[in-house]
Amino acid sequence: MKHLSKVYSAELEGINAKLIEVEVDMNVGLHSFNIVGLADRATNEAKERVNSALKNSGIKPPTRENRKITVNLAPADIKKTGSQYDLAIALGYLLASEQIQEFDTGRKIFAGELSLEGGLRPISGALNIAQMAKKRGFVYLFLPKQNAQEAAIISGIKVIPVLDLENLILHLEDKKLIDVQPPTKFEPEDDYSSVDFSEIKGQENAKRALTVAASGGHHILMRGSPGAGKTLMAEALVSILPPPTIEEAIEVTQIWSAANRLGENNFLRSRPFRSPHHTASPISIVGGGTNPRPGEISLAHRGILFLDELPEFRRDLLEALREPLEAGRISVARVKSTISFPARFTLVGAMNPCPCGYFGDPEKECRCTANEIFRYQKKVSGPLLDRVDIQIEVPRVKLEELRREKRKGESARIRDRVVRAREIQEKRFSKAQPRIRLNSEMSSKQVEDFIEFDDSGETFLKNILEKSMLTARGYYRVLKIARTIADLAEAEKVSGDHLAEAFQYRVREKE
Repeated sequence: MKHLSKVYSAELEGINAKLIEVEVDMNVGLHSFNIVGLADRATNEAKERVNSALKNSGIKPPTRENRKITVNLAPADIKKTGSQYDLAIALGYLLASEQIQEFDTGRKIFAGELSLEGGLRPISGALNIAQMAKKRGFVYLFLPKQNAQEAAIISGIKVIPVLDLENLILHLEDKKLIDVQPPTKFEPEDDYSSVDFSEIKGQENAKRALTVAASGGHHILMRGSPGAGKTLMAEALVSILPPPTIEEAIEVTQIWSAANRLGENNFLRSRPFRSPHHTASPISIVGGGTNPRPGEISLAHRGILFLDELPEFRRDLLEALREPLEAGRISVARVKSTISFPARFTLVGAMNPCPCGYFGDPEKECRCTANEIFRYQKKVSGPLLDRVDIQIEVPRVKLEELRREKRKGESARIRDRVVRAREIQEKRFSKAQPRIRLNSEMSSKQVEDFIEFDDSGETFLKNILEKSMLTARGYYRVLKIARTIADLAEAEKVSGDHLAEAFQYRVREKE
């Protein structure tokens, strides 16, 4: 009689899946059922779910075996979390107890949570597991039916949608095969923000800055009195972003799936827009926790992270944004390991000039003291502001502008220009190493390699350098913005006019 079996499952570590071997051993002795291998409480509870699922599927469960059953999840030094091991443990037990015909386990991965009646419940990280399975050379991936469409976006792996344990056993014994999940076709959604640029009255300078930010993926900060339209403009920015490519959509879905935030959506087909409240905890924004999960900055990957009332956010939280703003990733350090999450978002910040909001307003008097204004503005540190490419003032809208007729379809027209500018960047960086997509992602070396100036551009740059009006970081950021402005104009070289417009967006440099 066979007493040992081995099947494969997976563990999520951050957003990456790792291969886990599920070994089941049956020995002579008084009945016991133990799970070893650094399993957490949810994983340890699998023995109760497996017992009931097998019994209610008409199969002899481990509780009726007068044997010592040991389940080992290897490698043992990786912490095992969650309930996705249920399916693999059940199959390992069935093989070890010879209640199922032997099958080739070497090319198959099993992941799914069992209900007490033997059905399968969805798990988080199905797409991530599919990516790992393909990379490791596996052929079949068995998942709950609700997760199959999500995983089937990955080509080169056969996803088997499993409804319950009974149907899976019939499939593995070649008695009643389950059809392979058809490949998921990627079609970006045309469901743009309900806020169109035509709904923004006046604010032509701000609209131009938002267009530049969208074209090059530049971070932007808007300052202005309450009611100037800062929140409306941030929401409208989504409507001029191009739809994600399939590579970008896979990146974003991988993060959302690991965070168990997909809900009924099997695949994200539009760019995310995240707007956390200023009372949110640092872990919810940055990511982490006992079992590290992606935070809001990672959920906004390849999309927009909108921080309204920027100075109201905790200081330590704002300072934690420095790394992702610069590198596009966030590293979460723990005692035994460091986990890195992607965070290549476009930051859109909005803030008032003072606590009451009316400092510098030509029509309403500010009631704040000089000390209150100073303390309020200092809540956002200089090093953080230095990482924000575009910083603009948003004035109060005049009443006559509010009465002006809408220009229908304005977002669509601007989006066409943004798409064209991004296509130019994609072509420019097609052979760049490391791989980048947008001007904002260029390193200082890549800035020198990819940006050329005409005579007027060289003259303007010389004047800036002579007057020492920029920090080293500010200098390179101005060049990146100027390159984006030139791309919007479809110009091969950066001119003095492009640099002049880019320089005016660095208002903090001149203060």
